[in-house]
Amino acid sequence: RARLAQTLTMPTLTPLDIELMVRILMAFVLGGLLGIEREQIGRPAGLRTHMLVCAGSTCFTLASAYGFDGQGTIRDPTRIAAQIVTGIGFLGAGTIFRTQSTVRGLTTAANIWLVAAIGLLLGAGMYWIAIFTTLLAYVTLRLFSLIGLLSTRRRGKGEPSIAGSDDVAD
Repeated sequence: RARLAQTLTMPTLTPLDIELMVRILMAFVLGGLLGIEREQIGRPAGLRTHMLVCAGSTCFTLASAYGFDGQGTIRDPTRIAAQIVTGIGFLGAGTIFRTQSTVRGLTTAANIWLVAAIGLLLGAGMYWIAIFTTLLAYVTLRLFSLIGLLSTRRRGKGEPSIAGSDDVAD
């Protein structure tokens, strides 16, 4: 019984644990910043999705980098990163909708992919790169959305690469 009690006790909180928790907290914040923008314009993958994707990829990165330390294993955090990219591609594909004349959701899919990358950056401890990437992404989504609105009004239909003629058969 004493041995079982030893294995079930919580380990003490270390400075590394606190730093890793900060990384996860930052993932929720930075993912949320980009998710708010998607939520405000009524996209299906909004605030919560972006927060969870960013934090999830951070957790996978942290588990890969720190979770198996001292267990006699050879760690390769890049293996987990590659799997995150694959999994997020699947998730992002679910946000893309195609009709005969348009494709919608590409920006949201790309944003989810970027949010996963931001989570990887945070998991790797690259705080400033993650913040810089988040800010650039936010500016890109906001600024170019406004530019797109102005040009759409002049052109009429939207981005030519994603909006075609209704007359074209697939």
